[in-house]
Amino acid sequence: MNDNDTPKDDEAIPEYFIVTDTLDLHGFFPEQVPEVVEEFIRNALSLQLAQVTIIHGKGKSKLKYLVRKALAGNENVLEFGDARPEFGGWGRTIVVLKQRQDVSPKQQRPRDD
Repeated sequence: MNDNDTPKDDEAIPEYFIVTDTLDLHGFFPEQVPEVVEEFIRNALSLQLAQVTIIHGKGKSKLKYLVRKALAGNENVLEFGDARPEFGGWGRTIVVLKQRQDVSPKQQRPRDD
């Protein structure tokens, strides 16, 4: 790896993102993928999303490999796989998130005791 392969300070990860259920990684450097995916999953969980989509493109699959590696090591991910062909196929990864058990007391439903 040489100096041309590393992101410059002005190309660093933005301070914040508007979180939706889709993350598009086009324009990110491979070195940024693990951190971006981790933060995306963390934010998706805080929004109580059950499923999200990560767009990595169909190219040479380096981004896809890095996305899958990050997801495999994330304890909040239940499962992941390619999108259906009509929704991007192997250029997108669909991620099913584990449901959080640590719901705050004000969010819990009353018990029927």
